[in-house]
Amino acid sequence: MGKPTLIKNGLFFSGDQNEKATVKDILILENGRIGDIGTLEADADVEVIDAEGKWVVPGFIDSHTHYDAELIASPGLKESARHGVTSVILGSCSVSAIFNSPEDVSDSFTRVEAIPRDVMLPLLERVKTWHTAKAWKTYVNNLPLGINVASFVGHSDLRMKAMGIDRSLKANETATKAEQEAMYNMLSDALDEGFIGLSTMDNPWDKMDGDRYWSHKTPSFYSSWKERKNLIALLRTRDAILQGAPNLVTRVNALNYMLASSGLFRKPLKTTMIAMMDLIGDRYILPLISTGSKVINTLANANFRMQSPPIPFTVYYDGVDSVMFEEFPSGEAMRHLAKKLDERNDLIKDPEFRASFKKEIKKKFAPKVWHKDLSKAVILESPDERMIGNNFYDLAEAHEQHPVDYFLDSIIQYDKKIRWTTTIANDRLEKYDMLYNHRHNLISFSDAGAHLNNMAFYNFPLKMMKIVQESIAKGKPIMTMEKCIWRLTKEQGDWFGLDCGHLAVGKIADLVIIDPEKFDAVTETVTLGQIEEFDNYKRLVNRNEGTVSRVMVGGKTIFENDNFVPDYGTTTKYGRFLEKI
Repeated sequence: MGKPTLIKNGLFFSGDQNEKATVKDILILENGRIGDIGTLEADADVEVIDAEGKWVVPGFIDSHTHYDAELIASPGLKESARHGVTSVILGSCSVSAIFNSPEDVSDSFTRVEAIPRDVMLPLLERVKTWHTAKAWKTYVNNLPLGINVASFVGHSDLRMKAMGIDRSLKANETATKAEQEAMYNMLSDALDEGFIGLSTMDNPWDKMDGDRYWSHKTPSFYSSWKERKNLIALLRTRDAILQGAPNLVTRVNALNYMLASSGLFRKPLKTTMIAMMDLIGDRYILPLISTGSKVINTLANANFRMQSPPIPFTVYYDGVDSVMFEEFPSGEAMRHLAKKLDERNDLIKDPEFRASFKKEIKKKFAPKVWHKDLSKAVILESPDERMIGNNFYDLAEAHEQHPVDYFLDSIIQYDKKIRWTTTIANDRLEKYDMLYNHRHNLISFSDAGAHLNNMAFYNFPLKMMKIVQESIAKGKPIMTMEKCIWRLTKEQGDWFGLDCGHLAVGKIADLVIIDPEKFDAVTETVTLGQIEEFDNYKRLVNRNEGTVSRVMVGGKTIFENDNFVPDYGTTTKYGRFLEKI
């Protein structure tokens, strides 16, 4: 089992916002648990780690990920682990990889979450032997986990299994009583195994992949709230959690999630919904959802939480290969023809289509996540090097074209060879005080493991800490560093009912040692990496050399001085399946 470890002289943050950080030593026993905290002396048989000048903090929690496929191929989940994330939650947004066939699972995941189907499908066909929550949990527990894993059950996963994929994707089909009972029993069995709850989805952007049901919405979209009634009742009875996303086009049914959480004359239901962001295209959304969250929790005795990324929400596109184009009819029509480029290009050339595109893209008061401002869309790569570094609006002006015409002509000519970027939310630093301190907001929503070429927020905890530290240095603190670390660790562990995110005697030692002198290495820059186990599939990643000195999971070092230990993610198991307490 090795020998005990003593971390000396580090500034110790327990994860409790009310416990002032002070220099303390931490003794980690052979079993991976914390034996003592204080001023300690090292015995001869103890490994000593000198953390002088550094911070010792609980391992970070990423409570909104889509690692369900990557976990199977690459159980180290290195892109989160290297940034000090030691616990993640899978099964978000109604999709999980538990109950259905490899093809059905892949079709529900790969388009909406931008995960390569030609990688995920063969992977599942090769290894998937499980069809129950218990069997999935057993399989995961036998992997050489690098970090800890908890999971929701996906509502779409349940619905496909109970109804069959064909009926689950028909707008006029409602689950029969027997099928509703089957979903209830599958969810109940999963809760028995320690799953934390149910994730669902009402967003019409979320579309199926594959040739059989291309462009159908994912199964949970077709489920009425009446059909979900027994599932929600079960969650309430079992103190489990409902995670969801409203219809992001109309947004009206966000009220369903808030009202479901209400505890008037009944037990409150823990409910979390994406996402509280300062949208460039819809500035009114932030104050509206902020006020709504306060009202439902205060007046209706709810236990409702939004989720927020604590950083600028910057995305990268290859042509129109992005889920963001699903939010308006013309963009949706282009995406539908993604496999038929000749037909798509004929559509784009149609004057009536262009007129519709122009009308939809400039609608001022239509709800939108993407701001659709082509002056904010900067080109990073193109066969025409003269385009690089410019935005579509300025280039259109130089060519004496309407910006939409120039953009669409570029898509016809170059398709995915044009790579461009834009920030869609959280661009105003002055709004971070409210985002960070909102009591009904979870600092989350990284989408790690999904949208591999579109965004990279794996190091969001470090970015938040840097922003808070800079505000403290300027004498205008957004919050204390103790509160910042609590929001990234213990607060989420406690709310989700997971034994993680807190350093105290008797707790398992999942922790990070950070060099605060190296926060300058934490930037908005993304770089290109790859997942070796995904046939070297390229993905956007974050790098912040030197900021994270060491990451420990279960009391064992997994990452030190920007390198993983040799057996990481291959033979030795460090992480564990986190059951809901």
